[in-house]
Amino acid sequence: MGKTLLKNARVVNEGIIEELDLLLEGDYISRISKDISDAEATVIDLNGKYILPGIIDDQVHFREPGLTHKGTIASESRAAVAGGITTYMEQPNTNPQTTTIVKLEEKHAMARETSYANYSFLFGGTNDNLEELKRLDKNACSGIKLFLGSSTGNMLVDDEAVIEGIFSNTEMVISVHCEDETTIRRNLEAYKEKYGEDIPIQYHPLIRSEEACYLSSSKAIALAKKTGARLHVFHLSTGKETDLFQNDIPLEKKKITAEVCIHHLWFSDADYLDKGTLIKWNPAVKTAQDRDTLWKALLDDRIDVIATDHAPHLLSEKENPYTSAPSGGPLVQHALPAILEKHMEGVISLEKIVEKMCHNPAKLFDLDKRGYIKEGYFADLAVVSLNDPWQVSKENIVYKCGWSPFEGSSFKARVTHTFVNGHLAYENGKLSDKRNAKRLTFNR
Repeated sequence: MGKTLLKNARVVNEGIIEELDLLLEGDYISRISKDISDAEATVIDLNGKYILPGIIDDQVHFREPGLTHKGTIASESRAAVAGGITTYMEQPNTNPQTTTIVKLEEKHAMARETSYANYSFLFGGTNDNLEELKRLDKNACSGIKLFLGSSTGNMLVDDEAVIEGIFSNTEMVISVHCEDETTIRRNLEAYKEKYGEDIPIQYHPLIRSEEACYLSSSKAIALAKKTGARLHVFHLSTGKETDLFQNDIPLEKKKITAEVCIHHLWFSDADYLDKGTLIKWNPAVKTAQDRDTLWKALLDDRIDVIATDHAPHLLSEKENPYTSAPSGGPLVQHALPAILEKHMEGVISLEKIVEKMCHNPAKLFDLDKRGYIKEGYFADLAVVSLNDPWQVSKENIVYKCGWSPFEGSSFKARVTHTFVNGHLAYENGKLSDKRNAKRLTFNR
């Protein structure tokens, strides 16, 4: 059992920043103290760098199986590790879709052989798999995913009786993509009449509009309240939706929670002029006012989690005309540097970043021994330097698709080391070929 001793670090954990040493033994953190010595350990002097718990991303699309020209579990988990993300929850809209227990276990088997970061998967609800969902063990995966608006892979669930049946028949977290399909289709047809297939990208947030988002999310929340379901609303994109969530009780007592993604905190509709379809996401990036209101709700705890919705496509696909350009983009490698840039600008504290990207996902999905820096917990760690400027370029992008919406952006902070279950998986730009990832387990 190898030992690693991390010296002279600033540990960010549970609302406190403290100068501490960490001793890692095997997969775990064995000791945390002010001054540790161990003659058997490999010593890494961090010289005042910050140690965060490894980032937990509750929403990624790694494209395997069936869409592996865009990305694979291996390629995208390596990019995640390069970005300080040690744990991910992958979505069901692959090919075939993860909508049976057999397909779920097949995905776990793929990840066991190829993933560089810890993994779990969401089980996809459809209009016709309620009985299969009822047979799903609550510890088999991280949760249920429902697309209440269509997106890549078209897993739209639009039968209201089925949706209520799902809400009424699982104890697991139900994560939802909320956009009203009728509203979107009506808007799309109106713009197609005017522009044909090549609709200018700046109309994307008017097609996938505030109204479409609010109608769907408010309906899902009303149903969750009616049925008592445990609801988690993915990727909020509008300021209006933030009023649907509360901050007057702790996360552990919330039955209805919310997530915001990096791109909705970073970009606004003004960026379509420069970035075009590279920032075409579902739901759409909206106004600067929406972005500001999302930040306010994140900081006052109405929004509980920051994630990526990492969803790579080939650049050639993204450059298609509006109606055939897919939505989504790669984000796992650059999410933590981007949010650290906002810290450097004085927008968010390191403690709050750790709360929203580490502690809260672990709490929300009942993860076992992850999301915190504690003795006896898995040694999932991200080491960051806050004064080490760099620029995103083709040469340092790890994603299989080879591009990033942050290309050309400069960041002041960078990830220098990532540990996955005690293994040094990334160090100063170099990824380890050794895998030490594990399937997530739960306290349910």
